[in-house]
Amino acid sequence: MRAAALPCALLALAAVSAQAAEVLIRDATVHTMTSAGVLEHTDILVRDGRIAELGTHLAAPAGAQVIEAAGRAVTPGLFGGLGRLGIEEIGEEPTVDDYALKLGAMRPEFDVTLAFNSESAVIGVARLGGVTFAQLAPGSDAKGSSIVSGQGALVRTDGSVAANRALFVDLGGDANALSGGSRAAQYMLIEQALTEVREPKMILMNDQRLLTPAGRQTLAGYAAGKGRIVFNASRTADIRQVIRLAQKEKLAVAIRGGAEAWRVAPELAAARIPVILDPLDDLPESFDTVGATLENAARLERAGVTIAFSFDDPEPHNIRKLRQAAGIAVANGLPHEAALAALTRNPAEIFGVADKNGSLARGRPADLVLWSGDPLEVTSLPDAVFVQGVPQQMRSRQTELRDRYLPKLKAHNAR
Repeated sequence: MRAAALPCALLALAAVSAQAAEVLIRDATVHTMTSAGVLEHTDILVRDGRIAELGTHLAAPAGAQVIEAAGRAVTPGLFGGLGRLGIEEIGEEPTVDDYALKLGAMRPEFDVTLAFNSESAVIGVARLGGVTFAQLAPGSDAKGSSIVSGQGALVRTDGSVAANRALFVDLGGDANALSGGSRAAQYMLIEQALTEVREPKMILMNDQRLLTPAGRQTLAGYAAGKGRIVFNASRTADIRQVIRLAQKEKLAVAIRGGAEAWRVAPELAAARIPVILDPLDDLPESFDTVGATLENAARLERAGVTIAFSFDDPEPHNIRKLRQAAGIAVANGLPHEAALAALTRNPAEIFGVADKNGSLARGRPADLVLWSGDPLEVTSLPDAVFVQGVPQQMRSRQTELRDRYLPKLKAHNAR
C-alpha cells in the first residue's frame, strides 16, 4: 500500500516546490464532515488556498498539479487536542517550558500564545501525522499557580495563529493545592472573580481583589460569552457544579477530561456543554475517575453530547497518535464517522473556527489530508497534507535525522 502511495507523495511534494496555485485530487473517498457525508470517487480542486470545486470527473485546469487518490480517504485536517504544541519542546529542558504562570495570583489575562514558537521541531512531527490545528492550553503548577491557568489560542501546523482564545480553569482533587486545600474553595474563588466583573461597585466597598484591572477586563469578555471557558473536571459532582455555574452565569463552557461525564450525559446534552476527553481513559487513577470507561465517548455521543478528543497528557510529542486513540473509541462502540468528527468538525466548532477547519465544502479553506488507508488505523499514514490550502512538505526534524543517519547505520551493520 505504501509503495502504491509513493507517487502521490512525490506529486504532493512537487506541488509544494512549484508553489502551484491549483491542485486536483482525483478519485478520492471524501469524508466531508458535513451533511453531505462521505463522497466516493470524488475530485477536489484546490485553488488559491480554498476548495474551488468538489465533484466527480472534474477537468484539471492547465498547469494544475494532479494527485491520483485511487479511492483513498481524504479527511479534514485533524485536531491535535489541548496542550503545549509550540510552547514546549522536551520536559527536561526548562528554557522551553513556557506553559505555566507562577505569580501566585489569579491572572486570567495571562495568554500563553505569546510564547508560541512557530519554528518548533514538534510542529513538523505533528503535521506529518495529519494534524493541522490544535488548541494551546496553559497548565497549572502547584508552586505558585492558580486554578485559572490563563488563555491560549488555536494554532495551525503551518505556524499560523487564530484570533480565537479560550480560558482554562482547573477543578477537582488534583487542583486542591491551588485553592487552599479544598475543591469547595475552587467554586468560591470562581464565583468571587465573576462577582468582581459583574458587580464592580462591590470592589470599592471591600478591596480584597482577586483580579487585576486587566484580569477583570479579560474575564468580562468570557462572562459575556465571548469565548469558551474550559473546565478541567472529571468527577461527576464537579461536572454538575460546572453545569450549574454555566447556567447561572450564562457562560460558554466545555468540560476537559470528563472521565465520569457519561454519568451525567443527559444533563450535559440538555445544557449543550461539549466534552473534550481522552479516549484511552479506562482505569481510575484517583477517586475523581472511579467511573472511567473506554465507552465514555460512545455513551456521550449516543446521548447527544458534542465530543472532541485530546490526550490527558498535554505534552506535544504524541498528538499525532490521537487518531489511533479515536480508533479505540470506535472499537468500544463509537461510530466511525463520529470518531472522525471528534477529531475534525467538533473541535473546530467548540473553539469557533468551523469556517476554516474541520469540514470540507466548496469555498472552505483547503485544510485536508490524503491518507494511505483508513485514517483511524495504526498502519495508515498521510500521503499529502494541506494547511489552509497550502501543500506541506512531508518532512520533519525526525525524517531529516532518519535520512541522515540510517544509511550510515546500514553501512556500519553491513561491514
